[in-house]
Amino acid sequence: MLTPAAGLAPVRRTVLVRRIRLLVTATIGYNVVEAIVGITLGVHASSTALIGFGLDSVIEVSSAAAVAWQFSAGTHETREAREKIALRVIAFSFFALAAYVAVEAVRALAGGGEAEPSRPGLILAALSLVVMPLLSLTQRRAGRELGSASAFADSKQTLLCTYLSAILLVGLGLNATLGWSWADPVAALVIAVVAVKEGREAWRGDACCPPPPLGGTLAEERDGCGCASGCGCGSGCASGRASVDGDIV
Repeated sequence: MLTPAAGLAPVRRTVLVRRIRLLVTATIGYNVVEAIVGITLGVHASSTALIGFGLDSVIEVSSAAAVAWQFSAGTHETREAREKIALRVIAFSFFALAAYVAVEAVRALAGGGEAEPSRPGLILAALSLVVMPLLSLTQRRAGRELGSASAFADSKQTLLCTYLSAILLVGLGLNATLGWSWADPVAALVIAVVAVKEGREAWRGDACCPPPPLGGTLAEERDGCGCASGCGCGSGCASGRASVDGDIV
């Protein structure tokens, strides 16, 4: 569990918890619409990338719901106890998405069907490219200040949707302008690879190498591998964080 910033007042904690709840609600609402539209358009155009994008929205909802469940608890201690479960849900969601999209993309590349151009899909991808970064950045700041690894991980899942929107936009754009139908399943495979990476990081985020709280320092709160003091991370730590030392801005 990530330790909140030193001197975080109870009133400020309450404000941050309320803010995360609102952001999670907004994320769920947007992604429900995005999932319905994305999957519907994907089925109509036989687009693996669009279907994968829509399914990512479904998983985004499950991730946000897990965080909403965690922060629905009335006490800080109960929220901490729910953190591990929330992180596991987020990680498994990523892995499930990667598995499905990879299988469908390979099937499409092997001749299982060509994707048709989808201009509504392009509009959906462009819209998400604007909305998702705003939601992710706001939740990430609140999660970091509060010291919540699950809220931070969920913000990364939201940020992943931004990357997926860009990938989808490129894949659909190439298919629509140049007739490169293979660009659609290739974009889907990229989505799968990114999902696996984020799933691994969410899994390791269980009290291990979580984002440091604002106002603290890694040197004060981390052990030699960059993990929270006493977490016993072992070899599960992300290698890139072992050498980080200094104030967090």
